[in-house]
Amino acid sequence: MATLTVWKFPTAQGADDALNILERLQKEELIQVNDAAVVRWPEGRKKPKTEQLHNLAGVGALGGSFWGLLFGLIFFVPLLGLAVGAAVGALTGSLSDVGIDDDFVKEVREKVTPGTSALFAMTSNAVTDKVLEAFRGTDAELVHTNLSGAQEQQLRMAFAEAEA
Repeated sequence: MATLTVWKFPTAQGADDALNILERLQKEELIQVNDAAVVRWPEGRKKPKTEQLHNLAGVGALGGSFWGLLFGLIFFVPLLGLAVGAAVGALTGSLSDVGIDDDFVKEVREKVTPGTSALFAMTSNAVTDKVLEAFRGTDAELVHTNLSGAQEQQLRMAFAEAEA
């Protein structure tokens, strides 16, 4: 099963550094990246820049329409008003099957703000302990994952230890 994970970084370039780690892990066959995208939001900009990472995407890539819809919901619908938001909301019901619901959208919207960046990764077959070790010290904050509750707690604890 694929896992959607969102990592937030305290700088607009932090997600780019994490990409290098993700690419290395994939080359070492410690994780399979099915699809990924980056959001960079430099200070002073009204909206973030988004980019789908075609060079990492595997056979099961979600495609630009998925990322466009997701990022539109998170970052652009609030600017367009409630009428558009309601219309788009009707299109997003199936996203809840992969852990993308109103809570997800709200959480990402609140945390990914000007001056930060985020890495959105749809992955599978991760060697969890090796992936965790590789990301220690990156100042990454786990915003969301659709891992089981126990797996997510383990991930959060590992990053809390790294920050201490």
